[in-house]
Amino acid sequence: MKYTIVIERAPNNYAAYAPDLPGCVATAKSRSQVIQLMREGIAFHLQGLRDEGQPVPPPQATATEVDVALAVGP
Repeated sequence: MKYTIVIERAPNNYAAYAPDLPGCVATAKSRSQVIQLMREGIAFHLQGLRDEGQPVPPPQATATEVDVALAVGP
């Protein structure tokens, strides 16, 4: 399965979360570290759901980038 994660840059670290898995978050010093932590965290989260007999939500979130024209004043 592939889950979308959102990665945000903060002044001193990176933070990430999985929109399809509320509460599944991570922070790290580098982008690559936060991706690895999310990979591990998602696997752990899904196993916890299975262990508790909860349904595993299917991946639904997607992400894309959009170009935005910079508005110029009058």
